[in-house]
Amino acid sequence: MIQFYFNHAPNPSKVALFLEEAGLPWQPMPVDIRKGEQFTPAFLKLNPNGKVPVIVDGDAVVFDSNAILLYLAEKTGRFLPEDTPAARGALLSWLMFVASGVGPFAGQAVHFKVYAPEPVPYARNRYEFEAKRHFGILNDRLADRPYLLGERYTIADMAVWGWARLAAFVLGDDAWVAMPHLKRLVDEISARPAAQRVAGLRDQDIGERGAHADAARLVHRGGHRAGLVDRVRADRRHGRRARAICRERMMSGMTPTATITSEGIAASARRSSLVRL
Repeated sequence: MIQFYFNHAPNPSKVALFLEEAGLPWQPMPVDIRKGEQFTPAFLKLNPNGKVPVIVDGDAVVFDSNAILLYLAEKTGRFLPEDTPAARGALLSWLMFVASGVGPFAGQAVHFKVYAPEPVPYARNRYEFEAKRHFGILNDRLADRPYLLGERYTIADMAVWGWARLAAFVLGDDAWVAMPHLKRLVDEISARPAAQRVAGLRDQDIGERGAHADAARLVHRGGHRAGLVDRVRADRRHGRRARAICRERMMSGMTPTATITSEGIAASARRSSLVRL
């Protein structure tokens, strides 16, 4: 059985979607970032980068969400395009486009808009521009085809879904007005039974805590992002101290877990990690 190390952030959600779509048996291994579990020696042996998702499949350990999607697709023969060099090239190109562009720029846009300890207008404007540009490229791609690679639903669409369903959280409530084709894809995938089961995971008591769960519930339940934004901003003062402590301990070779004991500091630390996992 596949062990799946995850929380409810965008990247683990795409892997959860594949597992549910393929009907693979998997064991949930929730990672509590508030407690710093991503920095424990046991987890770092699985992913030296200290991030989720990770899967353990027998002797195979795979980390990074798009690598996991490709591994599982090739293992099962599911959700791949036709077996041609052209289709393979398109699959790899769009998977890497999401991994190297959509996710990082969307994540940094949220960070500088909501979680940065002080305003940095240049950084906020740059990352929002790039996030919007990348989402726009996806929208244009989908203007004349139902799925990213054509007529077939593939892991490339799952990779897009993980981040694109949060477009309004990243860019603002009116983001979808300019991206109707991308919204169509997001709505279609979100209505699939597998995606509904992934959404249901957020409401189960699986030990998940922190801003990942809060943000996911806000999106899933249609809540306005202002509630989370207000809570984050109210806790920024503690967050600066938490991040300083984490940096000091990591530079000295220690994990930050033991130092973050105050509830306020812990809450802010986990929120500041929202866009890094």
